[in-house]
Amino acid sequence: MTTVGIIGAGSWGTALATVLAGKGCPVRIYDVDEQHLRRMESSRENTDYLPGVALNSNISFAYSHEEALKGADVVLFSAPAQHFRSAAEAAKPYVTPDMLIVNVAKGIERGTHKRLSQIAAEFFDMNNYVVLSGPSHAEEVGRRMPTTVAVASENPEAELKIQDLFMTDRFRVYTTEDVVGVELGGALKNIIALGAGIADGMGFGDNAKAALMTRGLAEIMRLGEKLGAQRETLSGLAGVGDLIVTCTSMHSRNRRCGLLIGEGMAPEDAVREVGMVVEGMFTAEAAYELAKEAGVEMPITDAIYHVSRGEMSASEAIEMLMGREKKHEQA
Repeated sequence: MTTVGIIGAGSWGTALATVLAGKGCPVRIYDVDEQHLRRMESSRENTDYLPGVALNSNISFAYSHEEALKGADVVLFSAPAQHFRSAAEAAKPYVTPDMLIVNVAKGIERGTHKRLSQIAAEFFDMNNYVVLSGPSHAEEVGRRMPTTVAVASENPEAELKIQDLFMTDRFRVYTTEDVVGVELGGALKNIIALGAGIADGMGFGDNAKAALMTRGLAEIMRLGEKLGAQRETLSGLAGVGDLIVTCTSMHSRNRRCGLLIGEGMAPEDAVREVGMVVEGMFTAEAAYELAKEAGVEMPITDAIYHVSRGEMSASEAIEMLMGREKKHEQA
């Protein structure tokens, strides 16, 4: 069986561990938080981030990168996007030339504006690199609810191997070669999910959320195509699929954070209340700056960026968006 080393013991990494372990794969999980790992090992459950999901005997715990990756066929990175660079750098000495690399984080690096595959290229052979994304809450995957995702790689052989590795009767995997589109779709939808939560928190209805998601998708497509993504990818699982699930579910930490902001909580307090990484707060900054560099108009992203920084209230953002000059829908 394929041996997998997982870097990052959050909810998503743990849920994917259950998928692989359920197929009989030996899985070793490493995390920088040693006490968190020891609690998981003792209880056979991720009580901090994925409570109620039992971890079977094929899952073991490693207390160093070397222990997690020694003899592994695949390394899966599930560290938050803003920590992917440090995670990749720490793991690099133990990643062998024949090891496949899977990244499941969603985001854009602050400051550099790099997608995660662009960071990975600084450390690894991209012929072995695969990104996995799509509409997939860890809480549902861990409980074996039907889920469908997409994997992308520059190397068709690598993506087919990862497709085979993850496919089960409850976890369906499609392939695509559009790494840019899969990464941008997964990252940018978190910003719109913040906005959807803000709208809900302000007491708005389905009309407002539908408009926000649809016009938000238009912004994602404008920036995505400018940066080399395929429109078909952004219309698929990694784009509109992930956008729908993240904007509508209480499993979404980005939507929950936005909900608190819409109810009047300060952005920094809302992040603390959620208790996990709210990736959309970081991606809003990167996307705002990227859009300016690329000359792409993204009014919803601009508004959410300013609200997330406390520079504009949610009410002011709504007034700004609804008061924009009239235009053609496809303009």
